[in-house]
This record gives sequence, structure tokens and C-alpha cells, in this order.
Amino acid sequence: MPFSISTILQVVVALGLLNVWLVRAGSATSYRGGDARSLREEFAAYGLPEFFFYLVGALKIGSAVMLIAGIWINALVMPAAAIVAVLMVGALVMHVKVKDPAIKSLPAFLMLVMSGSLLVLELI
Repeated sequence: MPFSISTILQVVVALGLLNVWLVRAGSATSYRGGDARSLREEFAAYGLPEFFFYLVGALKIGSAVMLIAGIWINALVMPAAAIVAVLMVGALVMHVKVKDPAIKSLPAFLMLVMSGSLLVLELI
């Protein structure tokens, strides 16, 4: 199976989401919102209720799985990419809300660009 740009983007976005939510959720990074040292603390820094942490996590992990499955089941790509794009817009808004420096928004911005690109590629 030849790899297309769409397939590469699916894998990069999916692995990025799984890395953040399953591998590095408890780790401090320079991109965490506010002064958070973990993903759970980041949601608290944004002033979001705890159930948002679980809701967003389920949506992101589910979307990642759908993007990987989308390599074989193309119908999964558009809804997964759309969910990721919406969530990344929300992430950018949260970074602005807590007045983070722009560099902290870079991962969310790049994920938005990649998921948006997937949507465009699916439409053409």
C-alpha cells in the first residue's frame, strides 16, 4: 500500500494524540497551559470541570484510533479529523484564556493545521 500525504497526516496526528494522552499525560512539558505539570493540572488551570478532562480525553483517544483505522476504512477519517480540529480550536482558546505565551499554543496550532489539511484532502 503506497503512503499518501493523507495517510502520513493520519498517522502523525493519531500518534501525537496518543503520545500526549497515554504516554505523557502525567509529565511536565513546556507546552502545558498555565503552570500545569500534568494534563489533569492543565485542565484545572483552564478552569474546566473534571469531567471535561475525561470527555476530551475520550474524544482525542477515540479520534486517534479512528484515524489509524481510517487507513483501511476511509469513512472514519473525516469525522475523526473534524473532531480533532474542533478540539484544537478549543485548546487554542484555552491558551489565550490563561494568557499563555504563543509558543505554548504551537502543538495545538500544528494539530489544527494537520487535521484541517486532512479535511481538505478528504474533500478533493
